[in-house]
Amino acid sequence: MRYISTRGQAPALNFEDVLLAGLATDGGLYVPENLPRFTQEEIASWAGLPYHELAFRVMRPFVTGSIPDADFKKILEETYGVFAHNAVAPLRQLNGNEWVLELFHGPTLAFKDFALQLLGRLLDYVLEKRGERVVIVGATSGDTGSAAIEGCKHCENVDIFILHPHNRVSEVQRRQMTTIFGENIHNIAIEGNFDDCQEMVKASFADQGFLKGTRLVAVNSINWARIMAQIVYYFHAALQLGGPARSVSFSVPTGNFGDIFAGYLARNMGLPINQLIVATNRNDILHRFMSGNQYVKETLHATLSPSMDIMVSSNFERLLFDLHGRNGAAIAGLMDSFKQGGGFSVEQERWTEARKLFDSLAVDDAQTCETIAEVYEQTGEVLDPHTAIGVKAARECRRSLDIPMVILGTAHPVKFPDAVEKAGVGKALELPAHLSDLFERDERCTVLPNDLKAVQAFVSQHGNRGKPL
Repeated sequence: MRYISTRGQAPALNFEDVLLAGLATDGGLYVPENLPRFTQEEIASWAGLPYHELAFRVMRPFVTGSIPDADFKKILEETYGVFAHNAVAPLRQLNGNEWVLELFHGPTLAFKDFALQLLGRLLDYVLEKRGERVVIVGATSGDTGSAAIEGCKHCENVDIFILHPHNRVSEVQRRQMTTIFGENIHNIAIEGNFDDCQEMVKASFADQGFLKGTRLVAVNSINWARIMAQIVYYFHAALQLGGPARSVSFSVPTGNFGDIFAGYLARNMGLPINQLIVATNRNDILHRFMSGNQYVKETLHATLSPSMDIMVSSNFERLLFDLHGRNGAAIAGLMDSFKQGGGFSVEQERWTEARKLFDSLAVDDAQTCETIAEVYEQTGEVLDPHTAIGVKAARECRRSLDIPMVILGTAHPVKFPDAVEKAGVGKALELPAHLSDLFERDERCTVLPNDLKAVQAFVSQHGNRGKPL
């Protein structure tokens, strides 16, 4: 399997090199040169497989030539063996044909564990083989950071620096990052928003001179391995609901477009998906594109669903690449227009093509709380605010009541007590046993100004397990 850049000017790489590269040298994102496609018979034969075995069958084509089958099977068995539920990603029914796919049974109670538990093990495997050491600099709007730290904390050849917006993540999200200590773990609170953090990560990939020869690796969803791992649970959900003999629709809470792009890929790989719904909050750049062909940057607002407080959706570039016939020069031009002018539209026929599959809805905080309260009253289930947005979007946008609708349950509600309390849900939420003392643990975090040079100086000074790089 070879991977190419969405901007067309970077060399094609194999999986191992893409894993370590993150962002392409031309500023683009890597995608497979040719997407594997499975027959309906092949997909049907996977029904009933344990999650790690299904993951092997879905992801094997992406790592062919880089990881032997036996090694990859072992990595996957270890990855999903740490999840608290035997089904790994169980489905919970809300009503007759509406389901929540619970993606929060991993160590940090969020869907990011599916990819980042795998990414940490893949990095360890590849770096050990190569005898290399790397630095991770990642940005988080809440969940990626803790999942990345949890997934990479035991990696012998990795130093990890996670940037989060100061005072703009929930307390549980923050503590899940700042209470994990290790010589190779560094939490940085940036006096800015998530987009500022994400821009610093991208700028650091573009110019890695501050690392003095050490390689920078991405844990954000610009890293192809993140997307690859998320494809699996679309197949998993569909198989539980009669797929591939019947189509399934999905509503996906998304800010950076990575999770829903994985669903788009699953469909292109042969899974019958009828509809993908972009469910987002007040920071609605994706909704404005899907509903009106306007991809325009506006002011970023803090909401009750902080993991989607994002105004620049990095992975959207991957979809644009396909919509433009995989024309790298066209994408480079669009991204330059966005950087210079803050927005763009695409040709009508390309937007119309996207609308064949995608619908969207922006849900504000009041509607989020109403949905949490409504679902609790109807079912006794407590939703986190992001999943509630997915439910609201599903109910507003679904095209057919006959087709099963799966809402991706992206996080455990205990991570967002403010939203649950604001919704008027009186049910007491308790942290799982492994996090029961979270609020008593010591924290370690460094607050830095919204300044790229200050962040890069910190990374340079504290890398290599506390020794300057």
